[in-house]
Amino acid sequence: MQNIRLRHSRTIVRLAAGAALLLVAAGAFAWWQNGKRPAYDTATIARGTVTQSVTAIGTLHPLSYVDVGAQVSGQITQLHVKVGDQVSKGQLLAEIDPSVPRATVDAGRAELAGLKAQLAEQQAQHWLATQQETRQRRLASHDATREEDVQTATATLRAAAARIDRLRAQIDQTQSTLNGDIARLGYTRIYAPMSGTVVTLEARLGQTLNATYQTPTLLRVADLSTMTVWTEVSEADVRRVRPGMRARFNTLGASTRKWESKVRQVLPAPPLAATPAAASQTSQPATPASKVVLYTALFDVDNADDALMPQMTAQVSFVVDEARDVPVAPMVALRPVTGTTDTFTARVIDDAGRTQERTVRVGVRDRLHAQVLDGLREGDRIVVRERQPDDDMPGFRL
Repeated sequence: MQNIRLRHSRTIVRLAAGAALLLVAAGAFAWWQNGKRPAYDTATIARGTVTQSVTAIGTLHPLSYVDVGAQVSGQITQLHVKVGDQVSKGQLLAEIDPSVPRATVDAGRAELAGLKAQLAEQQAQHWLATQQETRQRRLASHDATREEDVQTATATLRAAAARIDRLRAQIDQTQSTLNGDIARLGYTRIYAPMSGTVVTLEARLGQTLNATYQTPTLLRVADLSTMTVWTEVSEADVRRVRPGMRARFNTLGASTRKWESKVRQVLPAPPLAATPAAASQTSQPATPASKVVLYTALFDVDNADDALMPQMTAQVSFVVDEARDVPVAPMVALRPVTGTTDTFTARVIDDAGRTQERTVRVGVRDRLHAQVLDGLREGDRIVVRERQPDDDMPGFRL
């Protein structure tokens, strides 16, 4: 009897152990099956701003500037400014040796005085010829003189008048030449044509200038209170840039600060390339020019705090379209529908963890985000990436 009870207890233990093994196996199988289900990387639809823009690189230049040159030749005897100085319109900037222009003016004045003296002499001769011609005509009226003497007196009077006219013309010519010489003498003192800042100074004290064939540039005066950004826009984007469009930019030295303005002008032709003649002067074969054609867009920006400087590089964005405080979806989660430009499909995860596909219509979009017009609501979770379990398991190779 005791043996029967022992065998019965062993049987119960074996059955219980078998049941436990079955439960463990079932749990392992369920865990294995669940582990084979895909996992998802998701993004939540939230409100934000989407900006469609054209990006380009620009260079800062003063809106107003003047290159100040020398109109006479000579040695620079005085320089009254240096780079960075603030100057006012009419302020004396530099002086050139006036010795030669002053000597020319003195010679012209002397010549003019000589001509005026000759004119006075000829006017006296004209008065005398007038008296003689009058006397001869009075005598001729009484048949007291010859006709030949009357003609001679008339010719002498007319010759005296002609000499007076010639001298007056010479005086006018000499006076005009003298005026030019006086102006050139004035050019030896160079004044600021506008108020601004001296941004470049190419002349040196004691330097000899030759203004015979071209005007030497001494310095540049620029008004830095307003800057112009000269922006290079590729031919693929230039049609999307138009006057009045908003423009934003930052400089390389101040990447966190943004300036805003509006496009003033888009130049109708690209900058001139190097001339073929210049390329032909080298012995090396000509290198084909870049296929990219760049056009120039201009916009102005206030620089009251002098934060912007000439020749700075600007990273520019022209705002083509913008949507603010709208539902935004990542572009990586949207799949385009063939034949449309604004319709996409996306997978949304519901509360039960299941995925469902929806048709989504978008508005403004950039490379990363799109404005949601229809098909998704704020708070929806959309699938960005599907990960299989094997994606997280290391692989082995023999």
